[in-house]
Amino acid sequence: MVTRRQFLMVGAGAAVLLTAAGMYQGIRERRVAAAGFAQGPLDERARQIVGALVPVMLAGALPAEPSRRVTVARVVDGVGEAVAGLGAAAQEELRQLFALLDLAPARVLLCGLWSPWPQAGEQDIARILERWRFSSLGLLRAAYAALHDLVLGAWYAREESWPAIGYPGPPEVA
Repeated sequence: MVTRRQFLMVGAGAAVLLTAAGMYQGIRERRVAAAGFAQGPLDERARQIVGALVPVMLAGALPAEPSRRVTVARVVDGVGEAVAGLGAAAQEELRQLFALLDLAPARVLLCGLWSPWPQAGEQDIARILERWRFSSLGLLRAAYAALHDLVLGAWYAREESWPAIGYPGPPEVA
């Protein structure tokens, strides 16, 4: 049973982490704006995180090398397109999630991942996703569900994924 003291300590720790992630994201957005770059729905760090998740979430469905890298990049682009189609509030929540996952202390606490996402092993990422999927914390389950739906939606929106599931494609409109 969780004591009131433990509950307050976890709440205070989460507030500190979220504040740090928000500040970090704000600093990054100001740097991008100062450099004159347009920031799409997924910035470079978010693209790296999604790029690390895609091969794990689509294990067994992706083609072999060398086209695997191209396919992963296209799925990451598809996730960006899907995020762009979401409402402003959902986009902001995803920006905060990616900022939190990019922040090293938060990444270690939430994921147990010491290395940056692009250097993480697929087995490590699979363990993280499995923990999140069945976590007792609703926030981690929601983060898993959002990432899962975005990645699988981007994959199954691609025509190359249709034969494996027997989908003939959209009907011809006469």
